[in-house]
Amino acid sequence: MPHRTSRRTLLTATAAATAAAATGALAASGTASAHPANTHTDRRLRRIIAGMSLEEKVGQLFVMRVYGHSATDPDQADIDANLKEIGVRNAAELISTYHVGGIIYFTWARNTRDPHQIADLSNGLQRAALAERHRVPLIVSTDQEHGIVCRVGEPATLLPGAMALGAGGSPSDTRRAAWIAGTELAALGINQNYAPDADVNVDPANPVIGVRSFGSEPETVADLVAAQVRGYQGAGIASTVKHFPGHGDTSTDSHTGLPVIEHTRAQWEELDAPPFRAAIRARIDAVMTAHIVVPALDPAEDPATLSRPILTGILREELGFDGVVVTDSLGMEAVRMKYGDDRVPVLALLAGVDQLLNPPNLSVAWNAVLEAVRSGEISEARVEESILRILRLKSRLGLFRDPFVSRRGVDRTVGIRAHLASADRIAERTTTLLEDPGSLLPLSRRSHRDLLVVGADPASPSGTTGPPTSTLAHAFGELGFTARALSTGTAPDQAKTAEAVAAAQGKDAVIVATYNITAGNSQRTLVTALVATGVPVITIAVRNPYDIAHLTGTGIAAALAAYSWTDVELRAAARVIAGHADPRGGLPVPVQRADDPTRVLYPAGHGLSYQPYALRTAAVPRR
Repeated sequence: MPHRTSRRTLLTATAAATAAAATGALAASGTASAHPANTHTDRRLRRIIAGMSLEEKVGQLFVMRVYGHSATDPDQADIDANLKEIGVRNAAELISTYHVGGIIYFTWARNTRDPHQIADLSNGLQRAALAERHRVPLIVSTDQEHGIVCRVGEPATLLPGAMALGAGGSPSDTRRAAWIAGTELAALGINQNYAPDADVNVDPANPVIGVRSFGSEPETVADLVAAQVRGYQGAGIASTVKHFPGHGDTSTDSHTGLPVIEHTRAQWEELDAPPFRAAIRARIDAVMTAHIVVPALDPAEDPATLSRPILTGILREELGFDGVVVTDSLGMEAVRMKYGDDRVPVLALLAGVDQLLNPPNLSVAWNAVLEAVRSGEISEARVEESILRILRLKSRLGLFRDPFVSRRGVDRTVGIRAHLASADRIAERTTTLLEDPGSLLPLSRRSHRDLLVVGADPASPSGTTGPPTSTLAHAFGELGFTARALSTGTAPDQAKTAEAVAAAQGKDAVIVATYNITAGNSQRTLVTALVATGVPVITIAVRNPYDIAHLTGTGIAAALAAYSWTDVELRAAARVIAGHADPRGGLPVPVQRADDPTRVLYPAGHGLSYQPYALRTAAVPRR
């Protein structure tokens, strides 16, 4: 079968340089001084810091979650959750009690109901911050990576995630997507986004990164990371590259365990470092740490979040990053396994961190840092160094000038027609056609009008889209097909498989949405049973593109990868299948064979495309 070949296959690549030579190259790479200090601004900010009490200084280091849709009047359930977890009733009390420098929004904390509510919440938070003695505005942040990590949902514009953009391979599309996302976040009063993900996804079994990465080739990931940094920051918000020093080659989820990266120093330079260097060259505002152990970078085997050799020695001194360093969530198990919750924030600051994100117990963490400064373990000058970086960022974002947003601004920016149209066009250019051996695609309404859509229906990342089978069926209906949706789940049992087989009888084609198929997963059994009906079966991998490795030999008629199950990517897949768009995506990662992982089934770059329909006899490669 014809395919595009990648520049190289990472899983067989070896680092060509020694660690010492690579370190020398870093020193000569010109990545330093992302944001030169402004002397006049610094004098003003230092005066603010000098007037703060120690408690206020410590508070500036924390970015904290809080429950509720309102800064002062949340629902009773949110008041109860705040009292239980934080000891305050609402966000305004959190700010006045702990003087926090930032708030992070989560969907599950009920911070993101709808655009006007989010803007009102942001304004309420800033009013509470400006009511404090020194009138220091807040950084309001969230994880809006798009794709499978999305805190703000519809009617805001939802865009393809990182691996989908990697499949598209277009820096201009990637930058445009970040600019749209950043513009809408800014209108909502969210001024820092914890994106893009700079991890190079080397391990197909990676449970925590996967499609959050742009791909497996460091140079490509670096190009797209830099594009997103420019897009977000060009929209007026802070971008945060993550997870330093690189979380892409692990089979352990740092939310629940402690990953160990066994790369040598030379391999780290070759595989993990390029996207972070590119982000720094693009003047990234912030870097988020990873709760991973990299023995080659720190023989003490502390998580990178707590490692001075990694954060100060490599990130600050070798890479020359002078912006804000923020931890990944301090509630994750990986950073809590070796040290207690009272030691983690202290060790993070000693390692070189500036912002402490979302500790599980704010009182414990805040008081631990306070005591560490009072005892002399952390100098007050060290704390002020971090506060200056944080206040510089707030100043660059214009928050001291005006931290507020308007409902009119929301209406003129969020989910507008031009943004939605751009999202659809970008998504079309990411959809990847992996197999079409019999040239079934694009489907013709004359011969394949009546469709059945079955498969997995994972929960919406933002709580506002899907379910996938219904979204696909609706999309095909709008394209002139007749389509019925039947959810069969990620582990269909015998009864559900039998129901799907019965529903397939008399249909012209079956579309199956697959989700992270592994060895022995019953989704493969479902696909095999549907193929046995004689009805053509088309599969769409709605998360990891590796599903195709477990479907080879089943007799499917065609296979695509969508890289996410949000509506924008599913609608694009439907348009590609129906011939309203040409499949233009290429795999951003290699796919190994399921029966022999040492052999590549499809290399990075593989993807099929349609010829002009009048002349088409087979799917052919195009880049």
